[in-house]
Amino acid sequence: MQVYLIRHAIAEVRDPLQWPDDTKRPLTPEGADRFRRAAGGLATFVPEVGVVLSSPWKRSWETAQILQEVAGWPKPEKCDALEGHRSPRGLPSLLRQHVQAGSVALVGHEPQMHLLASYLLTGDSARLLIEFKKGGVAAFLLDNAARPGTATLLWALPPRLLRRLA
Repeated sequence: MQVYLIRHAIAEVRDPLQWPDDTKRPLTPEGADRFRRAAGGLATFVPEVGVVLSSPWKRSWETAQILQEVAGWPKPEKCDALEGHRSPRGLPSLLRQHVQAGSVALVGHEPQMHLLASYLLTGDSARLLIEFKKGGVAAFLLDNAARPGTATLLWALPPRLLRRLA
């Protein structure tokens, strides 16, 4: 199965007065526009994905909706396991539930995205660091058991390169 880890696009700056609940903090208009172009580039070499799971936090959810709108990927499904404060350890079992889809996109936050990447590749979430710029994407190949430590990194691209592919 192919797994795509996608960090949400550029969001508004944390502001407890404007967003007392940080989970409600949206993308900036510029961040949404830039990710639309990145999603167009991503769609040129990943034209379809079986399932899109997203953190329910607003900035990730908006990013997943852009993938649906621009890349033509499936409507995102809310996935509480992708909330920003969660450990990546429960995600392999979640991936196993979607093996039949063939490919799964996970839209979430940092540091969870790089912790999950490390966990999938090495079995240890703190072993290596893959930088995920806002709007960045990394692709992995996993066997159907989605066992931690068995993934292969296929590629990782920052949003700047994705926009150039559009």
